Amino acid sequence: MAGWTFLVAGPAVASELQEHARTPSALEQMVRQDCGSCHGLTFKGGLGSPLLPENLENYSVEDLSSIILDGLPGTAMPPWRAIISESEAAWMARYLKTGGSK
Repeated sequence: MAGWTFLVAGPAVASELQEHARTPSALEQMVRQDCGSCHGLTFKGGLGSPLLPENLENYSVEDLSSIILDGLPGTAMPPWRAIISESEAAWMARYLKTGGSK
């Protein structure tokens, strides 16, 4: 593919990315794009389960953060720990629990 450059981020790059906290706007875009690709663009479910506030009532922010960071073994939910920080995962969890009203 002439003209295309492919980059592969290794552990060193992933650590470096974590050191640079994303803005709320960037995190919101990440939730909508990356989470939405499996959980549905309106978070009503798809490959992944629904991520609407009423579906997340029984989960604490800590529970959701852990799922975001470490994934769910035996499911399609991947771990994101190499890509986002614990504080970013907590922001995403609060965002999802409140339906986007951070």
